[in-house]
This record gives sequence, C-alpha cells and structure tokens, in this order.
Amino acid sequence: MTTTHHEPTAAASGASATERFKTDKTTGVADTPKERVSQLARSVLEAVHATIREQKVTYAEYNALKSWLISVGEDGEWPLFLDVWVEHVVEEVATGHRRGNKGTIEGPYYVPGAPEQGATGTVPMRADEPGTPLVWTGAVTSTDGTPLAGAKVELWHADAEGLYSQFAPDLPEWNLRASFTADDSGRFEIHTVRPAPYQIPTDGACGKLIAAAGWHAWRPAHLHVKVSAPGHELLTAQLYFPGDVHNTDDIASAVKPELMLDPKPAGDGETIDYGFVLDRA
Repeated sequence: MTTTHHEPTAAASGASATERFKTDKTTGVADTPKERVSQLARSVLEAVHATIREQKVTYAEYNALKSWLISVGEDGEWPLFLDVWVEHVVEEVATGHRRGNKGTIEGPYYVPGAPEQGATGTVPMRADEPGTPLVWTGAVTSTDGTPLAGAKVELWHADAEGLYSQFAPDLPEWNLRASFTADDSGRFEIHTVRPAPYQIPTDGACGKLIAAAGWHAWRPAHLHVKVSAPGHELLTAQLYFPGDVHNTDDIASAVKPELMLDPKPAGDGETIDYGFVLDRA
C-alpha cells in the first residue's frame, strides 16, 4: 500500500524548525560575554569585507544578497540555512578532542521527548509504513570499554518520501521517532525501516540559492541519533548507508567514513550492528 503525503512547504517546515529552536536551544544565549560577542562579530564582518574586496562585489550583487537575506527570514529558513551550510564546521571544532565515536550535525528536525521503547523495541510507525525493515543492534560503552547500562539512544529519521514527523503534514506525531534505554550490558536492539535519500526544501530562500548557484539539494539516506549517559559527553550523529550516490556530495557536508553502516540481508529486511563509545565529560 502506498502512503500519500501533501508536500510540505519551505515556509511551514521553516516555521516549525524556528519554533522548535526557540523552545529547545535559546537557553543561555544571552550569557555570552560582550568581549566574545565583539570578537566573533568582528571576525565575521572582516571575512565578509575581505570577500567583497577580493570578489569586487557590485551594488547589484549586494542588493541581491540583501533581498535574499530578507527572504530567508520571511520564509523562516534560518535554521535550515545554518544547519545545512554552517553547522558541520561548528560540530567539527566543538568535538575535535573526542576519542570515542565521531559525531556530526544535528540538523533542524530533532524533537525531544520521543516515546520510550526500552532496550529492545520498535519505533512508532504507521501500519503500512513503506521501507525495508531494519533491525539495528549495538552497545554503548565508555572509552575504557565499560558498558554503559541505562545509556539513552534517541533515534529519528525521515520516511520513504524524505519527510519528518512534526515537520510535514499528514504524519503521526511521533512517526519514526523513539528513545531506547540500554540494558545492564549496555546493549540495545531497534526495529525500524530504512530511510530514503531526500532533498531539502527548495521552494523557499534556500532553494533559490541552490538554483542560482547550480548546486543540488540532496542529502543521502541517514539515521539521526543522540546518545547520552551520566558522566559522559552527549554524542549527536547521523549514520549512513553505503552505495548512496550522495554520500560524497551531501549538501550538508555531514558524511564521515566513521559513520558508515554495514547492512546485511536478513529475511525480507536488513540488519546492522553499530555501537557507540562515549567520552567522559
């Protein structure tokens, strides 16, 4: 049976991402010292000034930029723009010290509070959810090999049409979103379906930039995770599937070799074995 969606608009998706950011991510923003704000703002502006001089930017190009920046705000696409083209560098700098698992960007579609499924369970999905069944087993340990009993694994991913629940119409609230708690051995088993590659929204300001620059809008298929345990650093990552044509040119520049899965055929679906090593806080 094929499930049909109404296509989400960039404006609606952007508004959802913006409201989610305001709810979850703005705590402590105002605490940044003035000296640090000045340092960062000057560095960004100096980089912009250097680009203008180097590229000999014209007034027509400058006004086109102003118009586009206004439309990013009007479309509510600042979370999308920053998460696609900027976040991967912030993540690289923030986690470069880690000895455990590599992480990558969170993206704009995380929602806290997904239903708990225990150490072994199935993510909420529709009865006719399209996609290849996927069983994922793994363990969470510390960098010294100690199993992390009670570690939390939050999973979310797009459906077979590249859509995320709570950011697209016609999807159940927690579709393909769940939390799992590792057992006494630090192990977990997750039942879901394999996600599909998708294009980021292209009918808004970000899509206009992509078209004007002659880029593509594709992201490879991936599973999003947040993995946490007391006394350890939070790991945010995306896990990818080999053979995806966009693993090498992801629009969000988020793919890393360490995040590649190795799916094996099993009955009418696939299995993967992938665990996590967390750094101590």
